[in-house]
Amino acid sequence: MLHLNDGGTISFGERSGSRTARVDAIAEAFAAAGVQGGASDTILQGMWEKWVFISTAAGITCLMRAAVGDIVAAGAADRTLALFDEISSIAASQGFAPRPASVQRGKTMLTTSGSPFTASMLRDVESGRPIEADHMLGDLLKRSGKADGFPVLRLAYAHLKAYEARRTRMQS
Repeated sequence: MLHLNDGGTISFGERSGSRTARVDAIAEAFAAAGVQGGASDTILQGMWEKWVFISTAAGITCLMRAAVGDIVAAGAADRTLALFDEISSIAASQGFAPRPASVQRGKTMLTTSGSPFTASMLRDVESGRPIEADHMLGDLLKRSGKADGFPVLRLAYAHLKAYEARRTRMQS
């Protein structure tokens, strides 16, 4: 596995939010290994916040076929923010509106001028590898329960589905 950022923490917990012996055992094992992070009593909230971020990053960097800084330089940071807001609204409709700190961190990372950051999905697209369009973006659209709306998310998803169709055709 290729890890391309400096940060690295892990959060884990029971879906119910309860603290169990299993969570404590995992926490002890990670602490002994020097792994950053720890147990979370709000793991589902954290998972949704990560999904909002990585889906926005994947959607916009694949759609634009560019790094965050290049998207900003092209004057399209507003499209990134629109996608972030669309996905955040789906998370909110599921009971997991991103918390203010997560929103601020995500929007900052996704609109930083000069940033070389891209989603791993873009690297997969550029290398002709399989991608997770249905798992990342398609599932969000399904969860929205709406046949319309979410124009940037729908466009990003359509772009990735077109890539998958072409990839399949080229392999035949």
